[in-house]
Amino acid sequence: MTNDNVNHPKHYTSHPARCACGAGIECIQITEHMGFNLGNAMKYIWRADLKNDALEDLRKARWYIDRELNRRQGLDSERNRCHDKG
Repeated sequence: MTNDNVNHPKHYTSHPARCACGAGIECIQITEHMGFNLGNAMKYIWRADLKNDALEDLRKARWYIDRELNRRQGLDSERNRCHDKG
């Protein structure tokens, strides 16, 4: 299979995870069932060792996890309030 940088980039399809039939599992097959922040965090963790800079991807994952923690703890309410002003 040739590399398709739009639909199936190599760093999305080269993870060692496999389904029972032996086909590769893409991250989106898992993350599409998650919320935005957790799905993005998972995406960056999933591909951290498949790209050039694992530390950068792990920092991005942490950013999304922190954002989700803040959302669940109600700490993003100040940010949302500015949108309520007319």
